This record gives sequence, C-alpha cells and structure tokens, in this order.
Amino acid sequence: MSSKKKIKVHSLTGRIDMRLMEKAFKNVKRNRGAAGVDKVSVEMFDANREENLLALMRDLKTRDAFRPKPLRRVHIPKGPGSKKTRPLGIPVVRDRVGQEVLQLLLARIFEPMFHKSSYGFIPGRNCHMAIERVLSLHADGYLTVLDADIAGFFDNIPHKVIMQALAAEVADGNILGLVERFLAAGVMEDGVFKPTTVGTPQGGVISPLLANIVLNRLDWVLEEAGYHFARYADDFVVVCSDKRQAQEALDLVQHVLETELGLSLSTEKTHITTYGAGYEFLGFVLSSRSKRMRDKSVQKFKARIRELTVRKHNLDQRVIAKLNEVIRGTANYFGKPLFSTCRWMFQKLDSWLRMRLRSMKTKRKNYNDNNRISVRWLCRKLGLLTLEEFCWDQDQHGEAYRVIPRNGATSVGVAR
Repeated sequence: MSSKKKIKVHSLTGRIDMRLMEKAFKNVKRNRGAAGVDKVSVEMFDANREENLLALMRDLKTRDAFRPKPLRRVHIPKGPGSKKTRPLGIPVVRDRVGQEVLQLLLARIFEPMFHKSSYGFIPGRNCHMAIERVLSLHADGYLTVLDADIAGFFDNIPHKVIMQALAAEVADGNILGLVERFLAAGVMEDGVFKPTTVGTPQGGVISPLLANIVLNRLDWVLEEAGYHFARYADDFVVVCSDKRQAQEALDLVQHVLETELGLSLSTEKTHITTYGAGYEFLGFVLSSRSKRMRDKSVQKFKARIRELTVRKHNLDQRVIAKLNEVIRGTANYFGKPLFSTCRWMFQKLDSWLRMRLRSMKTKRKNYNDNNRISVRWLCRKLGLLTLEEFCWDQDQHGEAYRVIPRNGATSVGVAR
C-alpha cells in the first residue's frame, strides 16, 4: 500500500509583490539598526524607497539574480565586565529587507507547525509565557530539571540541516536558493572577507525563524517521548518527575542534536538540578523559594546605569529620561505580576541608583547627601521612576495589586 505523498509549497516567489515589499521595509525601519558594509543607512534607503524596493523585488523574483553582500561583523561583550564577546552580523539594509520578505513568506508555512511549548520569536508568545509554563509544571509535581545549553547554537547550525528542513516543506527552488545565498554570504571583519560555511548569523533578520525551524524537530521528539519542556530559541529546559527520567531526557536530547541536527550540548552549562535548588532560565533564577533576577541580569542593569550616571557629567532631564527607559524596561520584564519575587532586589537597586545620582549631582560620594538630596526631590521634582513601583502582589483572593512607594509611604493600585 503506497503512502500519501507529501504536499509541498511551490509558488512562494509569485507572492512577492510591492505590498509585501512595503511591509518588509516598514518592519526593518521599525527595528532600526546600523548600516552594513555599504554604509547605507535605513534613512538613506528610505529616501529613494520606491525605486529601491522595485529593483530589489525584481532581483528577488528572478532566479539567481539576487546576490547578498557580506555582513559587517561586530563583537559585543557577552556580559558586563566579561572579556568574552558575541559576534553579530549586520546585513546591509537592502539585504535586511530581502530577508524580511523571506521571513514573512516562510513564517506563514512553518509557524503553524511549531510546538506549543516553543515560545521564542512567534507572534502571541513570549518569555513570560515560557516561564509560566515551567512554573505550572512544577506546581503539577515535576520538580527535577534538565537545564540544557546548546554549544554555540547560532554559529554552528549546519547549512545542510537548515536547507533540508526548509526543503521538506518548500519546493520553490528560487526561495530555497535565496536562503542558501544569505547563509553563505560571508562576513567582513577588519576589512577582510571571511566565508560562512556553517551557522546563521546573530543579527540576521531571518535567523530566529531558521533556528525555530531546525529545533522544531527536537521539540516533537521530546513530545513523542512524553517529556514536558519549554523552549525560547536555543534556551530550553525539560522538567521531569525524577532524576532518572531527567537523565533519559538528556540522553535523548544529545542523540537528536548530534545525529540529526549536527549540534552538541555544552558540557559546562548543561546539568540536572531541581526546582528546590533553583536554576536559571530566561534571565531569572527560578526556585521554590523565589523567582528573581539572576546575577548576570543584575550586573547588566548596573552596567547600563553606570554608563548613564558618570559623575563628571551633569544631572539633567535628559539623564532622567534615559534612566527611566532602562528602569521601565527592566521592571516590566522582571517585575512580572503573579510570579516575580523581585521586590527586595528592586529596593536595593533603587537605593543604589539614587546613590549614583546624588554622587552625580554633588560630584562626590557622601552618605550625608542622602538627607540633602531626598527621594522626594529625585522622584517628584526630577520625575525619576523606581523599580519598586512596578511591583505587583496578590491579595488573599489571587487578585493582583500594585504597591506604589511614595516617600516612605505606600499607596495601592488595583490591577484593572
């Protein structure tokens, strides 16, 4: 008896029109970003947008006509004070738009296939949902955790694995050829061209989607084996009922990564632990006692604040506005209602930040300035936000409410 033949998507190239090109450019413009090797900025591309998009559309629709330029390689620190760096590849704006076109086309095909426990770079899903998922599993009694880390994931994905995963669903040779050329575009570093034979560059528009397409295979293998997990891009945990099951999950993950995906786990960062002992996931330390910022996240916050509060600079409204952006972003992520327990840490960080501002104002560090420059003056007069005022608690009925600190007192705002 013959099996049913798989139906693939053929006519993706025909779906590229000016409406899609305009949408892709708007997405690129919204995300901003630096210029690539051609030094053409988003604003410069936008100045002659219609002509540029028409020319790009013709090249994308003509087989073998489009040739992406090498990415501009930059290195950013992996963490505050770290000597290790993470390589980023910055495509030229024209290639960024081309990648966004492919991302829009391919996402329609692949996103419905992604596992429900995959939360990274998928519309309607986010980091907090991944954390809530594992906390729900812990509440159900799954207290042993396989905390896994894929070694150099984005840098080491074999191009062959990516193309095989795409070709399993897409039969449009032009689209497949475009993705392959983007992967093999190479990078320019210190004026020297370096070819890329493996990996998808961090910084590439299409890289998160390709990562999800590759790791979707691992998700469904774990599902078929009966494991519970949550994954955000290459960061994932498998929660188990006991250590034996966690070890079996580890063996399965290693097997799939090494034999099917050409990847491997980091022996240093992969380990089996428990919810009681705690583990790091998506910037948090999650344990039965608390759900707080991990130390690396705290140091990253402090490093950014130090950049904005250099003592020799003047304290003015521009500084406060920039600080408030950092405070708001950090608090909204780490002060998530219903599970975050960061209030005590937020209080300490608020106090430390105010010390930085007092030192900036007086050009010295002196504890007597605490009385001279009050919290009221910093918050009411200058408009400084605090991390703590973004915190939420729960009442006895499970209703969320916000406790807002105001000059030593508190007021309560109920969640609406």
